Amino acid sequence: MTGPDEAGEDPLLRSVQLRAARERRARREGPPSTARYLAQIGTLGWMIVVPALIGLFIGRWIDRSFGTGIFWSAPLLMLGVGLGCWSGWRWMQKQ
Repeated sequence: MTGPDEAGEDPLLRSVQLRAARERRARREGPPSTARYLAQIGTLGWMIVVPALIGLFIGRWIDRSFGTGIFWSAPLLMLGVGLGCWSGWRWMQKQ
C-alpha cells in the first residue's frame, strides 16, 4: 500500500480531488463538441504514429549503413509503437 508522497499528500485524496474538479468543469462547460473529440482522436493518433515513424527511420538508416536487412528496423519500429502507446496512455490519463 502506498502512503503519502514527498509533498505529504495522499495519492487517493489527490485522485478524488482531481475527479471532483473534472466533474465541476464538465457541469460548468457542458458536453464537449464533436470537433473536440475529433481533435483528441487526431492528437492521440499522431502521438502513436510519430514515434513509430522515427523508430522506423532510425532503424532503416542503421540497416542501410551496416547492411543488416531489417535487423534494426523491426525492433525500433516496435519500440516506437510501444513508446507512442505509452505516451498516449499517459496523455489520456491527464485528460
